[in-house]
Amino acid sequence: MTEQKKLQPLQAVKGMNDILPPESARWEWLEGKMRSVLQRYGYQNVRTPIVEPTALFVRGIGEVTDIVEKEMYAFEDRADKHGQAEHLALRPEMTAGVVRAMIEHSFLRDSGRRLYYFGPMFRREKPQKGRYRQFHQMGVEALGFHGPDVDAEVILLGSRLLHELGLKDGEHVRLELNCLGAPEERRAHREALVAHLEAHKALLDEDSQRRMYTNPLRVLDTKNPALQDMANAAPKLLDFLGEASLAHFNGVRAILDAAGIAYTLNPRLVRGLDYYNLTVFEWVTDKLGSQGTVCGGGRYDGLIEQLGGKATPAVGFGMGMERMLLLLEEVGVAPAAPAPDAYAVVPSANGLPQVMVALEELRAAGVSVVLHPGQSSMKSQFKKADASGAAYALVFGDDELAQGLVSIKPLRSEGAAQYTRRMDAAADWAAELLNA
Repeated sequence: MTEQKKLQPLQAVKGMNDILPPESARWEWLEGKMRSVLQRYGYQNVRTPIVEPTALFVRGIGEVTDIVEKEMYAFEDRADKHGQAEHLALRPEMTAGVVRAMIEHSFLRDSGRRLYYFGPMFRREKPQKGRYRQFHQMGVEALGFHGPDVDAEVILLGSRLLHELGLKDGEHVRLELNCLGAPEERRAHREALVAHLEAHKALLDEDSQRRMYTNPLRVLDTKNPALQDMANAAPKLLDFLGEASLAHFNGVRAILDAAGIAYTLNPRLVRGLDYYNLTVFEWVTDKLGSQGTVCGGGRYDGLIEQLGGKATPAVGFGMGMERMLLLLEEVGVAPAAPAPDAYAVVPSANGLPQVMVALEELRAAGVSVVLHPGQSSMKSQFKKADASGAAYALVFGDDELAQGLVSIKPLRSEGAAQYTRRMDAAADWAAELLNA
């Protein structure tokens, strides 16, 4: 009989990470903080598929963007009985998917919508700290609303969120603002910009020379120090804006100024996706090295029509969860680890049926209780109870069980006396454990 070869354990795909306790508790804390703010602004949750038609992102993001050309996980599905195969992709961002859902379900027919989402996105790029092949985003989309007030509201929402996470404006993050104008204004600026880039073609690397005609605004977004003087001298889009675009942008600024929101005008801020117009914005930080953007977005009035729907105004932003958690860690914002209300110490298996019934009564009343697995010494169980962070130890010893009682020992109040309660009336005293 031959010896069976030992199977090698499998590992996660490079750049796609497991999130395990206690780290997952930080994610839950962050998501809870975000939901609290989002609901105060009237935003509702939307969930769309991870897999979408490849054409959605080609049409929505732009065929000549890095995301579509280099980073998107796109594949051909298995052929059906007619030999036809769908071209599918793992979503690299979620705005296009949300818009697709709105069009497909006629969700904007009656009124505008304020929506938010959480979820994983996928881009095949070199994994590095804060930048992964599977990453997670929170985003908001305000669909169907004209006017600078909605742009400003979305920015105020982002500012509120960062503030309640413990991030200080100017110290930890700063807001940058720009206006991309209307399509015809961008076309005029584009012609002037291409002429400027052609005059400096010898300075441009191969990638920038290719983008010079397909997406010249992205050339200005270069991080190459040798190109900074050229980029700074390039024609400014703000100089090409007409009266309506300037009025919209000034309306946004007036609201932010009145609300005391500090910002910097950045004429080179273009965002990484093709579908933006008018207001664009980013919150950036100096705390994470080159990965400086922690939240960004803007207005994208043409995208819904571009994807087959009726022309509809829209504005939103996306925030990277991994990067936000890194920033919070860097600046010393540490959420408290979740702890149970009580920890059950059960030295003997004799009374487990009665103990389990009492614990279920407590849980039904809203008390979180951890039951020590198996039997071990009282000393060991109390050590586990203390390490759990629980406010109380519920001691179900043989003496207590014989009398139908449970001893309640406060763990976080020095000098507090231990006391007893009846096991068969747990619901009557459950509130005591919630008011620690």
